[in-house]
Amino acid sequence: MIEPLWRKDSAGGFTLIEVVMIIVVLGILAAVAIPRFTDMTESAKEAATQRELVLLKRAIVGDASVVSGGKMVNRGFEGDVGFAPSRLEDLVAKPDSVATYDPLTRLGWNGPYIDSDNGNYLRDAWESAYSYVPGQRRIVSNGGSDSIYVTF
Repeated sequence: MIEPLWRKDSAGGFTLIEVVMIIVVLGILAAVAIPRFTDMTESAKEAATQRELVLLKRAIVGDASVVSGGKMVNRGFEGDVGFAPSRLEDLVAKPDSVATYDPLTRLGWNGPYIDSDNGNYLRDAWESAYSYVPGQRRIVSNGGSDSIYVTF
């Protein structure tokens, strides 16, 4: 008599060797995939920080590509006030030492120059505070493996 390949009384499931092979394959896949996801995360943070630094630069010095009637429309803090802000917070809230904007002279604080976003504009994608010194005319992010900066 020939025995059937599948018996009703036999227990189903995986053998120990099959389970070990599945774990090994999953381990190999994880070893290959995790570094790639880490690289993608780092490059996404770098790109987001670079975009935000450009926005901060435009908030300070304006955007010469935005023109209406032959005049620069987005003049930024520096174009409206006449000097760079002493700190990044001045882009959102009017400093006491700066006059309110006068449309006739086109001088004074005409902000906010950047979306405050609950203070998120002060930190890079790694949650590190931007380093800004008006005299150096640059903003630096030190959160990643390399410094990212913008000069103006």
